[in-house]
Amino acid sequence: MNNSASISRVALKKITPDVSAAMGSLHAAAVSAADEAKVEPELLELIRIRASQINGCAFCLDMHTKDARAAGETEQRVYALNAWRETPFFTGRERAALALTEAVTLVHDGQVPDAVYAEAAEVFDETQIAALIWAATVINAYNRIAIATRMVPGGYQPTPKN
Repeated sequence: MNNSASISRVALKKITPDVSAAMGSLHAAAVSAADEAKVEPELLELIRIRASQINGCAFCLDMHTKDARAAGETEQRVYALNAWRETPFFTGRERAALALTEAVTLVHDGQVPDAVYAEAAEVFDETQIAALIWAATVINAYNRIAIATRMVPGGYQPTPKN
């Protein structure tokens, strides 16, 4: 049950602007590392959506499904992402990244298993694996921020491509 109307939540950007800016800088650095490692932006959106599904973050799901669609992702793949293992819609590379994302997100369920890491290492080099781990870590942090402060989904619109 969502009782979001019951109590006002802190506005983190307003109350702790330096920490919020640092989080933005971490996000930018993670995106830059992924770009330098040649990890596709579309794959980063799949990572963000999948972690947000696991964490139940409505705000981030709204944002990243919109960003993925704006970048050309199909509705079929977005809708099926929660059941990616049971569909033929994702490549081996995407599957390895999604498995790694799930392991990082659910680290309390048994850490990141060697088999999951090995699967990722078969299709990604070390700089790419590092970028994937950072991407999963950053979205997990953002999920927790959005959930803890009860950020309201629905108003986000992707930046138009030039």
